[in-house]
Amino acid sequence: MLKSSVFAALLASAAAFAPAAQQGASSALAADPFSNEIGAQAPLGYFDPMGLCKDGNKEYFDRLREVETRHGRCAMLAITGWLTTAAGVRLPGMEDVGFGFKALDMSALPMEVRGTIPLTLATAFFLSFVMRDATGEAEFPGDYRNGFDFGWDKQSAEWKEKKRAIELNNGRAAQMGILGIMVHEQLGNLDQLGLPTP
Repeated sequence: MLKSSVFAALLASAAAFAPAAQQGASSALAADPFSNEIGAQAPLGYFDPMGLCKDGNKEYFDRLREVETRHGRCAMLAITGWLTTAAGVRLPGMEDVGFGFKALDMSALPMEVRGTIPLTLATAFFLSFVMRDATGEAEFPGDYRNGFDFGWDKQSAEWKEKKRAIELNNGRAAQMGILGIMVHEQLGNLDQLGLPTP
């Protein structure tokens, strides 16, 4: 009886790894108007689990893409800043400032160093109200060149598409990375992930 129970459990668990029959793409996915947009790439393809863009509203999709790009850029700066300060790099006069959430505790620091709080608020202001398409000439959502070229217009369409896809993927990874670091810092187990603990 025991052997047959174990054998049945073994067969059931092996069935979980059996290849499933391949089905063609559903007509709902094939008819999705945004399935060929930049960012709809392997392994997920176009990913909209909450159905925010199922009605095909291009203006709303572009708004969401712009917000995703902006958050990705901020997250890339955040993860770079966290790793830099975790490595011990500090601005002159700020050698005693901690990193991670401990950087927010400035009570023991001199007034000159506490002056970085307005700088931080100004940065948040610029990211919110200045980082936008001021001229109305944006080539794509998140294009904040505002009349400055920086060599972008000299590149081919394929190169531009590749660079935009790379930026989206790096931004997505940075958003997950900084969120993971913040959560694990609060849980107190960054050292288990191989990261320094503040």
